[in-house]
Parts: sequence; C-alpha cells; structure tokens
Amino acid sequence: MSPTTQAFLAALIGAVVAGGAVLAWHVSERQQAVVPHGEEPILPAGVATVLSVLRSSAVVIDDEDQVVKASAPALAFGLVRGDRLVSTELAELVRQVRRDGQIREAELTLPRPSGPPRTVTARVAPLSSRLVLALVEDRTRERRVEAVRRDFVANVSHELKTPVGAIKLLAEAVTDASGDPEAVERFARRMLTESDRLSRMVQQIIELSRLQGDEPLEAPVVVDVDEVVKRSIDVTEMDAANKHISLVTGGTPGLTVFGNEEQVSAAVTNLVANAVAYSGDDSTVLVSAKPHEDMVEISVVDQGIGIPHDEQDRIFERFYRVDPARHRSTGGTGLGLSIVKHVAATHGGDVRVWSLEGQGSTFTLSLPRPQHEERPS
Repeated sequence: MSPTTQAFLAALIGAVVAGGAVLAWHVSERQQAVVPHGEEPILPAGVATVLSVLRSSAVVIDDEDQVVKASAPALAFGLVRGDRLVSTELAELVRQVRRDGQIREAELTLPRPSGPPRTVTARVAPLSSRLVLALVEDRTRERRVEAVRRDFVANVSHELKTPVGAIKLLAEAVTDASGDPEAVERFARRMLTESDRLSRMVQQIIELSRLQGDEPLEAPVVVDVDEVVKRSIDVTEMDAANKHISLVTGGTPGLTVFGNEEQVSAAVTNLVANAVAYSGDDSTVLVSAKPHEDMVEISVVDQGIGIPHDEQDRIFERFYRVDPARHRSTGGTGLGLSIVKHVAATHGGDVRVWSLEGQGSTFTLSLPRPQHEERPS
C-alpha cells in the first residue's frame, strides 16, 4: 500500500471517530432533555394551576419530605422555609399520610417568631404514589372569638348573680321585717338600687353584644358633637350634683362626626359617667372636643383616683375594674369602657387614656369627621 493510500485511510478513520463522538454527544443531550435529573416527581396535570388560584395555604411534599410546590398564601403564611416545612407537627402528619394513604385532618398550633402562636386546621391527603398535598387554613381569629364569647358568657353569668342574689336576700329581709316600717323602707331602697344596677347591666350587655358583632354601621349620618356632649351632661348631671361635681364643657364648638348617633352618645355618656363615678366630691369634670386632622377628639378629664400604670392596658376589658372594692358603691358594671372601645372600633376611630394615680385621668375618644366637612384654615 502506497504512502498516499495510507494517509487517506488514516484521515477517513479519524473523521468517522470524530463524527461518532459528535453523534454520541447529541444523543446524550437529547436523552438528558427527555429524562429529568434525579427523577424529580412530576405534579399531576392541572394541580399547579389549581394551587395557583387557591386562597388556602397549599403545599405539595415529596417522599423525601421536600416541598415540591407551595402556593403564594403558604409562602406568605410562613409554612415553608427553603424546601422544608417549618412545622414539625405538619411534617409528621404528612409522613403518616404517606405511610398508609389515609386522609387526615388535625388542628395544629404554629409558633411565630413574634406574637402569639397561630391556630390552624390542616387537611393532608395523598396526591400520588410519591406526593402528598397539605391544605392549611388559619383559624386563629375564629378560635379567639370563640374564647372571647365563652369568657363573656361566663363573666355575665357570674356578674348577674350578684344583683339577683342581693335582690332575693333583700326581698326575704323585707318579708321578715314586715312589722318594722323603717326597716322595710331601708331594704326597699336597697332593692331599688340593686334593680337599677341590674337593669343597667342588662342594657349594657345587650349593647356590647350588638357592638361585638363586627357589623358595619347601618346608614351612618352626620352627628352633632355639641348635641352629643349636651345629652351626656344631662344624663349624668344628677349623679354629679349628688357629689357636688361641676360638669364643664369646652373646646371647639360646631364640630361633627360621621357615624351612628346613638352609639356615639352611648360612648361619650359612658366616659362622663365613669369620670363622675370615680371622682371625689367637690371636684370638676371637663368635657371638650377639638379637631385633629380628619378626626374629632372628644376628651373627658376628671380629678379622680387615677389608674395605676400597669392596669391602664386592661381597663377596656369587659367587667374589669381598677378598684373592685368600689364597684358596689359606684354602681359600676365594668362594661362602660368596653362599650366605648367597641364604638370607637366600629367607627374607625380609637380611644386612649392618660392617667396618674391620685391626680385623675383623661380619656380621649377619636372619631372620623365627615369627608365633605370644611376644615378650619
């Protein structure tokens, strides 16, 4: 074989080898494009679309406890960190479902970095041989409302026992003292006092229950603040006169707020009555109103016993009293400030307190002004 022929054959063999290598590389690339890396589990058709529109927090977990897919609410809720579930309880529920294929539902408590833990209901079901779907609903607010209602009913039952029991005992005392006109008159006056207190409590319980419904205001109107203050003064004037307390009004006249006139009047009246009840004889209670941006601030200032600093966060709780020993003499029910708080919340306003023991308190109720009202320059 001539040298020329040998050179030609060597070049041909080299070309075939190179072509084979290129072909093998293309085949390899095509196979890699068809076969997923690591045999990742594939979501059943349509699942990803469904998860994207769900309002619930939804998470799909594979057989290695890795999160394959998480809905936007689940990420916002903090159920997933990286590719793992944050809650160990939820992860254990997923493993149980994967083992036996049975759908499970449970109520879980999820801790938070800050604030109280969340209460959720989790429903976990198998999605395929390797995938498990977990749907999580936040029930924190519902459980809190249920607890509040249970607490409210228990407190009402306890508080109603006192005046009802007192009236029963006084009625028995009147019967036993039927031959003593002075004793009968004394017990009868006490019965009137307790029955008035019972009537106020029942009325306030009805009012508070209605406010706690979180229902929007029905047909809100423009409310004359001067008229509300005048009405509140009229209602409490007799109690103030019995203690020689001066009721003084001040501030900016002609202001209006937007809301329910009956509820606004109830809130201001409760603040004034509370100030009178906890003020000493021969003192002054000032009721004033002033504009502040888009709100009207109605302030009630007293010279009463004041509120300890560590109790100021609790005074708006139902049935809470700063001085429980005095509630019988003042006739208080412990519901007045709760009503004020709920009226403020219902109207989109707030109520705050400043107080110093032995010097008095200032309660300020902020309510929104009508949008069309002219602002002072």
